[in-house]
Amino acid sequence: MIKTARLLGTAAFLSVSMVAQAADSPKKAPPSEVMALYDIGTAPSAERIQRDIQTLVDFGTRHTLSETESETRGIGAARRWIFAEFEKISKDCGGCLEVMYISDTISGKRRIPDPTDVVSVIAIQRGRLDPNRYVMMSGDIDSRVTDPLNGTADSPGANDNASGMAGVIEAARVLSKNKYAGSIMYGALAGEEQGLFGGEIVAAHALKEGWQIKGVLNNDMISNISGIDGVIDNTTARVFSEGTRANETPEEARERRFRGGEVDSPSRNLARYVKSMGDQYLTNLNVMMVYRLDRFARGGHHRPFNKVGIPGVRIMETHEHYDRQHQDLRTEDGITYGDTMDGVNADYAAKLTALNAVTMAGMAGAPPFPKNVEASGAVTASATLKWEQEKGRADSNLLGYRVHWRLTTEPEWTHSRYVGNVSEYTFTNLVIDNYYFGVSAVAKDGSETPVVFPGSAGRF
Repeated sequence: MIKTARLLGTAAFLSVSMVAQAADSPKKAPPSEVMALYDIGTAPSAERIQRDIQTLVDFGTRHTLSETESETRGIGAARRWIFAEFEKISKDCGGCLEVMYISDTISGKRRIPDPTDVVSVIAIQRGRLDPNRYVMMSGDIDSRVTDPLNGTADSPGANDNASGMAGVIEAARVLSKNKYAGSIMYGALAGEEQGLFGGEIVAAHALKEGWQIKGVLNNDMISNISGIDGVIDNTTARVFSEGTRANETPEEARERRFRGGEVDSPSRNLARYVKSMGDQYLTNLNVMMVYRLDRFARGGHHRPFNKVGIPGVRIMETHEHYDRQHQDLRTEDGITYGDTMDGVNADYAAKLTALNAVTMAGMAGAPPFPKNVEASGAVTASATLKWEQEKGRADSNLLGYRVHWRLTTEPEWTHSRYVGNVSEYTFTNLVIDNYYFGVSAVAKDGSETPVVFPGSAGRF
């Protein structure tokens, strides 16, 4: 009897799905793959990433409170080197990157008691059609040892987070060889270990300048494959994302309570997009979505962006080794502590860099995101989605839209249909009570946005 019920449930779902697809079809469908992304997925170089991690380690310490005048030691030398690397990449692509410092002075904080300049390095690769729409990959410049106020001791920070920083630089080398509709931002964020101040400063700057950042890919520790749990794993990456927007208003929370969206914030759908891009364009990498803002009771540099409503996720290794994080360099009871080069696996870092690169290329190549997506269909047999299209030069690469649906208990989007260049679609005999719906915009070459969930809960 139970088996029969399950079979009938499956048949019913297939039946309504077929009915939904029985509507008039557009005459032209988009390509199912963007072939250039396969090449991007194999382009990051483990050798270059290894070299860049070593260079960052060789600055001795990159602590936020460390030396800033020396050319060979401290965070000042490290950020100037990163700036110079971005400029070198820009020279190779005919000046395609705008490189800048974004900074502010922080003081009176638990981990920054005295006035300290927190300086991040940003490089922008402008889009040719929609230059004010951005996707960003970030890594952290700084490192630390056991005492968060110790700015003088050697603090190599090889995996945490020279690996993420090297990945950002390598992604810039790869993606700067191509042109995209939207802009790509490469971020070297400072002050992470002292309280996420670099991200906070850059997020505030982005809001002030009106930058439309549609996604932040925060890379923090992407080169360690040997966990303290004894597992060695070079084929899995974690993507952390918040389920509900951090800055929703009480009115928006009420709307979400009655219409759904607890697991469909833009950050969560960005995470689903990262996974789908990895599944499609990379081999030998399983992307594990974690339904949390970050690790349990811990934080990362996507959080200050989430706080002000900018979608962001954390991409990192799956099995951490805590003896190599935030530790004085030492050996005790036969255990070696410290974040040194022997904990780095550059091939794995290159693989996670590739995950970022195909994700950013896909988003930057896509048309503008569907705007003001809304769903309706209470007490009817069919659900309806409506959205607005951004007009003008920005949407000149738009082919049309794809609608998506899934059972409310499914972690990923399971069904989709391309519906053409329209602004409304009705799912015939798909009852809105039983499914979640969304829409994505598709470019003429097949590049596609993440899925946008209806209402304020899912708005990018």
